[in-house]
Amino acid sequence: MKIQVLGTGCQKCKLLAEHTEQAVAELGIVAEITKVTDLKEIMAFAVMMTPALAVNGKVKVAGRVPSAEEIKKLLV
Repeated sequence: MKIQVLGTGCQKCKLLAEHTEQAVAELGIVAEITKVTDLKEIMAFAVMMTPALAVNGKVKVAGRVPSAEEIKKLLV
């Protein structure tokens, strides 16, 4: 599973990355988590508000920071 945290590195982006790592750890799944900070790459996802979370190339959440519990539901 490929998970991408889209954002420029703001505090909310960092929090989303933390929640994502926590969700993956709690589920015990194997996932590659990467941070996408380049604006051109972020815009390629058609994301206008960050932070955003993409799973296997599909944006699941944009413009807010979901809880680790909500992320877990998106991953299963």
